[in-house]
Amino acid sequence: MTTALITGGTAGLGRAFADKFAELGYDLVLVARDQSRLDAVAEELRGQAAGVRVETISADLATESGRAEVEARLGAQERPVDILVNNAGFALARSFRASEVEDEERLLDVHVRAVLRLTHAALPGMVTRGKGSVINVASVAAFVPRGTYSAAKAWVVSFSESVAAELSGTGVRCMALCPGFTHTEFHSRADVDPGQIPGWMWLDAPDVVDAAIDDLRKGLTVSVPGAKYKILVGANRLVPRRLSTRLSRSVSKRW
Repeated sequence: MTTALITGGTAGLGRAFADKFAELGYDLVLVARDQSRLDAVAEELRGQAAGVRVETISADLATESGRAEVEARLGAQERPVDILVNNAGFALARSFRASEVEDEERLLDVHVRAVLRLTHAALPGMVTRGKGSVINVASVAAFVPRGTYSAAKAWVVSFSESVAAELSGTGVRCMALCPGFTHTEFHSRADVDPGQIPGWMWLDAPDVVDAAIDDLRKGLTVSVPGAKYKILVGANRLVPRRLSTRLSRSVSKRW
């Protein structure tokens, strides 16, 4: 039986991944901070897909103890994890200068340190078994300079590409998923008004997950769901860095 571990698995893209994997008959390990919400989602998933086992781990990935608990599960030989989705994350509602440095560090702990450590914990067993996948959720923000969040997501993309190259020939895959604006709780938590974002820019979480799984099967190392975002990311790579930075500042004032 295939087992998938998903961080941030109770909402947004994490929940969409959980729904999809349950539909495919995979066992699940859901990681989030809120145990009551974990219990509720686990119960829903068990009801949706008979026979699917759902474990829960209440852990704060911004803390050393929280990361260690998930690392231990990833390294367990009993019911080994075949798919790791590093999805947990958040954005800050304030600019870099206006935010508290402790908040900036917490963001890096979740988006960078946790991704690094959990991937490192998962790979030995996957390589030994000759199969497995790591999906690191980044963002199209990785390609546009916009504060610590964008910098962290750029790191996730570069890191995933590097790990994917290192895994060549092992049967294990690593991919960075870079969605654009997606209908989830993420933006409301970051105090972003969805009404200020053009409707054509929005994606639906299940569609993003389907695209990610399809791209993973194709062997891509970077997945950008949606034709519109593929075009935007491709065009951005052709724009001089200074210009893309100015455009990002202009967009920030509106959103």
